[in-house]
Amino acid sequence: VGSIEHQLQEMWVFDEARGQMVYRKIDYVPALYKIFDEILVNAADNIKRDPKMDLIEVTVDRQQGCVSVMNNGQGIPVQIHKEHKCYVPELIFGHLLTSDNYDDNEKKVTGGRNGFGAKLTNAFSKRFIIETADKSARKKFSQVFENNMTKKNAPVVVDYSGQEYT
Repeated sequence: VGSIEHQLQEMWVFDEARGQMVYRKIDYVPALYKIFDEILVNAADNIKRDPKMDLIEVTVDRQQGCVSVMNNGQGIPVQIHKEHKCYVPELIFGHLLTSDNYDDNEKKVTGGRNGFGAKLTNAFSKRFIIETADKSARKKFSQVFENNMTKKNAPVVVDYSGQEYT
């Protein structure tokens, strides 16, 4: 995922005072940048499955030291995977080497690569929460992973009749 040391590099960043993107030298940690990028790409990839998706919401809580990423696209199916015997969202975000992006010959229109994106974010997080709503199953799924994916809490599945999201 990259170095955990601070580095200086020129990048495009949003300048809040000017209200526009600017190219300037910033001090950043490549590994942190990469795991943040991975979860954003995962959210953006959902547009391939749901062209009606029109929102990706990113919330940064500096006091709690957490980042939340949500999209309003089609939710992940809240069902048990036949082969792996666990819920599909847990498989996607919490089991390594599971993905629908394995075909190296397939033309890529998204950023996903071999299912590591969101899993890397999970593996490098003290706390990682999955939440998704599946309109067709009328279920909402949530699960918490802790300590760099070493502690997996039991999933919570409840009835749900609202809009889909992940």
